Amino acid sequence: QVQLVESGGGLVQAGGSLSLSCSVSGRTFSSYYMDWFRQAPGKGREFVAVISWSYGNAWYADSVKGRFTISRDKAKNTVSLQMNRLKPEDTAVYYCAASTNGALRAPSGMDYWGKGTLVTVSS
Repeated sequence: QVQLVESGGGLVQAGGSLSLSCSVSGRTFSSYYMDWFRQAPGKGREFVAVISWSYGNAWYADSVKGRFTISRDKAKNTVSLQMNRLKPEDTAVYYCAASTNGALRAPSGMDYWGKGTLVTVSS
């Protein structure tokens, strides 16, 4: 059983930066993959980034590669998403997710979800 709680969303100007945090709790999540997804108004939920909790290996969607950085802090039980050079099209509700599946980076492959935090990028 894993519980996820996101924080850090808000309003930011285009070109600016914002950092999101996901608090992770549970007795057996050391072998999990931790993901960030996002859902813009009127669109489906899409993959943003993933990191393995144990080894810290990371992979990003092409749309955010070079601008976003995912990381995890084992001591604090948190997963972060540092977002730089934000664009209006980054506006979405951002969700933290966890799974044991290292291959399927899609909503159907996730085992646990947070409730999301809203990021709004103004032009």
